[in-house]
Amino acid sequence: MLRGKTLDQQKQHAFFSWAVMGALVLLCTILAGLQYKWTGEVSRAERDRLVSTLKASLNRLSIDFNGDLETAAVGLVPVGPGRDMPVTEDDYLAQYSDWKRTGKHDQIFSRIVVATPVKGLLTLRQLDPLKEEFVSILWPEEWAKLESRLLSRLNGRPSDGRVEGGGLAGLDSTVLDIPRFTHSELDGPRARFSPSADDHHETSWLLLEVNTAYVRGTMLPELVQRHLGNNGIVDYRVQVNSRAVPQKLIFTSDDEKTSQIGSSADASVGLFDVPFERLMRRGQGGRKGGKGGGGKRPTGGSMAETEPGQGRWLLQVQHRAGSVDALVRNSRLRNLGVAGLILLLMLATVAALMRFTKRSQQLAELQMDFVAGVSHELRTPLTVIRTAAYNLRGKVAANPAQVERYGNLIESESEKLTGIVEDILRFASTRAGKIIQERESLAVDKVIEESVEASKSALGNRCALETTIESGLPRVMGDSSALRHVVQNLLSNAAKYGTEGSDWIGISAVHNAGAVEIRVCDRGTGIPEEEQGHIFEPFYRGRRAVQEQIHGTGLGLSLVKKIVEAHGGTITVASEASKGTQFLVRIPVAPIEHQNEFSNSVG
Repeated sequence: MLRGKTLDQQKQHAFFSWAVMGALVLLCTILAGLQYKWTGEVSRAERDRLVSTLKASLNRLSIDFNGDLETAAVGLVPVGPGRDMPVTEDDYLAQYSDWKRTGKHDQIFSRIVVATPVKGLLTLRQLDPLKEEFVSILWPEEWAKLESRLLSRLNGRPSDGRVEGGGLAGLDSTVLDIPRFTHSELDGPRARFSPSADDHHETSWLLLEVNTAYVRGTMLPELVQRHLGNNGIVDYRVQVNSRAVPQKLIFTSDDEKTSQIGSSADASVGLFDVPFERLMRRGQGGRKGGKGGGGKRPTGGSMAETEPGQGRWLLQVQHRAGSVDALVRNSRLRNLGVAGLILLLMLATVAALMRFTKRSQQLAELQMDFVAGVSHELRTPLTVIRTAAYNLRGKVAANPAQVERYGNLIESESEKLTGIVEDILRFASTRAGKIIQERESLAVDKVIEESVEASKSALGNRCALETTIESGLPRVMGDSSALRHVVQNLLSNAAKYGTEGSDWIGISAVHNAGAVEIRVCDRGTGIPEEEQGHIFEPFYRGRRAVQEQIHGTGLGLSLVKKIVEAHGGTITVASEASKGTQFLVRIPVAPIEHQNEFSNSVG
C-alpha cells in the first residue's frame, strides 16, 4: 500500500481507468461495425466499377479486332470496272499490291482464293504472294461445307440457315466469303441473294482464310496488352474459343494446358464479327457507295454500330485472383484486417498509455514517499546525535558510564546515517551506470565472514546466526565492497522482518552448477505472495514495513538485485506465510586461470 493514498481513492482511480477503457472499447467496436458496413458498400461499388470497366475494355478490343479484320478484307476487294463487267484476276492482283503496300496486317490472311463457276462447278484460283499470280488448286478438305454452300447459292438455293447477302461461311469456319454480284434479266429465286433484293446475283467469290497463327501470336496479344494491360501487366487470364466448337481453343494468355475458363468468366465478348453489308456493297461493282480505299477502313458506317456480343469466336476473361468477386473480396478482407489492426493498435496504445501513466504516477508517489522516508530516516539519527551531544556537554560528562553509553549511541546512529547515505549514493551510481567498481578474484567465504562481522550491530544479541559454508568453494570475479553490501543487506532485512516468532537466521554458501550459491534464510512471518513480485523495485516498501513504521528507504533490495546482475548472477526469493523467507544469490565462478590451491583456505 502507498502512503497518502486511501483505499477509496485507489478504487475511484481504478474505476475511472476501467470506465475510460470500456468507453474506448465500445467506441472502437462501433467504429469497427461502421467500417465493416462502409467497406462492404465500397466493395460492391468497386466490383460494379471493375466489371463495367472490364466490359467496356472488351467491347473496345472486339471493335478494334473486327475493325482490323474488316479493313483488311475490304482492302482486297476491287471496286470493279463497271456495273456488268466482270472482275479479272489482274484486278485482284492490282488490289493486292495496293493492299500489301498500305495495309496494317499484311499477314492476317493465310489464303486468298477466287472461286469462279465453270460448267456448274466452282474452280479455285489461289494467289501466290511470292510470285504475285493466281494458280489453280483443288478444294481443301476442310472447305467441303463451304463448297456445298457456295454451290447452293450459285444454283439459287439458300444454304443452311443462310443469312441473305453472304459472308457467313459457317460459324466454325475461319473463311470470309465475299461475293461478286452482276446484272441479270432472270427473275426467280436468284434475286433473293442480291444485297438489295433486286436483279443482281452472285457469280464469283473472294475467299479469305484468316491466319489463326498470326492472330494468336501477334494481333490478340497486342490488343490484350493495349486494352487490358496496366503498365505492361495483364491482371486477367484471356482465352478465345470457337463459338461453334467451345472446346476449340484459338488463343490463351496462359499455358495451353491450363483449364478452360468456361462459365467462371468475369466477362466475355464476341470476335470475328464483320459487317458483311459493306463488303458486299463494295463487291457489287459500280453501285453507289462502293468506293473504298485500299487498306483503309470503309466510311459507309461505324464499327460501333456492330453488336460486340456476336461473332464466330468468343473471348473470355477471368481475373488471376480467381474472379473479380474474389479480387474485391480479398481486397475487402485486407482493408478490414488493416482497419482492425489499426483499431487494436489504438486500443493497445491507449492501454499502454494508461499503464505507463499509472506506473509513472506510482513512481512519482514512491519517489515522494522515498523523500519523506529518507527525511524521516535522516532526522531520527540526527536528532539522537544532537540530543546525545547536548547531554554530554552537561553533568553527564562527569559520569564515565553515561559518556560511554552516549558514545555508543552516537556511533550506532552514525552508522545508520552512513548506511542511508551509502544506499542513496549507490542508487545514484546505478542510475549513472556505475554499479560496481573494478573486479578481482574473491573468496566467497571471506566476503561472508567480513559481512557477518560488519552486521553484528544490526543483528544484535537477539539473533541466532547460523553459518554454513562448503569447504573448497571456488573463487568468483567481483567487487568485494559491492558483494559485502549484498550480504549485509540480506542479513539486515532478515533481522528486521524475519525474527518475529523466531530469532534464527541462516546463511550458507555452496558450489552448484558452475556458480556459488549464497542463501540467507529466516523463519519469520514471510512475504505476502502479492508483494514478492515488487520487492526488488526501487522505493517499494511492503505493507508491514509501512504499517509498523520500520526504518528503511526502499532501495536495499533494488540495489542488491542490480549488484548481483552486474556480476552476471541472479537473485530469487521463496517465501511462505509463517514459514519464513529464503533469498538465493547465484554468482558465476571465476575462470580457471583465477583459481589456485590456496585461495579457499580461511585465515
